[in-house]
Amino acid sequence: MTAKRASTLLARQWQHGGWLSTLLRPLSGLTAWAVARKRKRYLDGTRKAYRAPVPVVVIGNVYVGGTGKTPMVIATVEGLRARGYTPGVVSRGYGVEVGPQARVGTGALEAARYGDEPALIARATGAPVAVHPKRALAAQALLQAHPEVDVIVSDDGLQHLALARDVEIVVQDERGVGNGRLLPAGPLREPASRLREVDAVVTNAGAPGGTPQAASGAGGRPRQARMWLEPGEARQIEGGGTRPLAAFAGQPRVAAAAGIGNPERFFATLRAAGIAPETTLALPDHHDYAESPFRTLAADAILVTSKDAIKCAALGDARLWEVPVRAGFSDPELFDWLARSLRQPPRH
Repeated sequence: MTAKRASTLLARQWQHGGWLSTLLRPLSGLTAWAVARKRKRYLDGTRKAYRAPVPVVVIGNVYVGGTGKTPMVIATVEGLRARGYTPGVVSRGYGVEVGPQARVGTGALEAARYGDEPALIARATGAPVAVHPKRALAAQALLQAHPEVDVIVSDDGLQHLALARDVEIVVQDERGVGNGRLLPAGPLREPASRLREVDAVVTNAGAPGGTPQAASGAGGRPRQARMWLEPGEARQIEGGGTRPLAAFAGQPRVAAAAGIGNPERFFATLRAAGIAPETTLALPDHHDYAESPFRTLAADAILVTSKDAIKCAALGDARLWEVPVRAGFSDPELFDWLARSLRQPPRH
């Protein structure tokens, strides 16, 4: 069996169950034990979490891989800034060798030094970003370099309990909790019951519509909202010119590529905008673009995500166009609620 077929089989089993998932269930028991033991050690004080002097919002997921956290982080930074806060962002810096000291930067950051998602967040928001696998170190470095920051938004890190948090927001997509099993028999990093303990669950539904569900649980938790991604004007990576996305509709020799957790979501966004790419290229999440995967692609225009565009500038390919997206929400009061929550006593 090829690696691609094995990956497809596992993805299908993670979503719907089957013989392979059942075979792996004993290993999921080990995952459950490790997760419970880790949480208990922080809850009973055996291990201490770093409590930052400012509120911390963690945006993560329980489903392994990409569910749309980065657009949510960007929207959260912008939403809090519009309500008078000065946000900063911490992230792991996936795929980057950071070293013992956290890296802090603003503006046009190098993806090779900070990671693709932190670089995208910094470019999109202008907020200071700190990266380190130990997010407590990243938070401390961020506040030392930018004392004006009065709220920290953590890009991922729901399971990184060494950083205390005031609000937890889970982003999920149409896959929900899949077959409901923990890794490796299923796609979950934590039990599905964890969703009842967070403050909000945002579902990346892919298309506008719907209304927020009624709040449940004590204190109205968790809050529920739908999120969708609205594409903006396309930007040519080589040269910086812009073009309405609709200009690519009906054009021949248009391709699309995505190196994100769920490439099909990007392709569906393009199709919803009236664009039918002749070729779609699904690349691994966090693809490094050390070599161009587009050399043999027969296309006059290649549409890519913003996360890919951050790393494609060095390719010098005039066919590449970035398609930025902006998050929309069914809950118009989502960030008003978040701003109010940050003024409450810590709960996590």
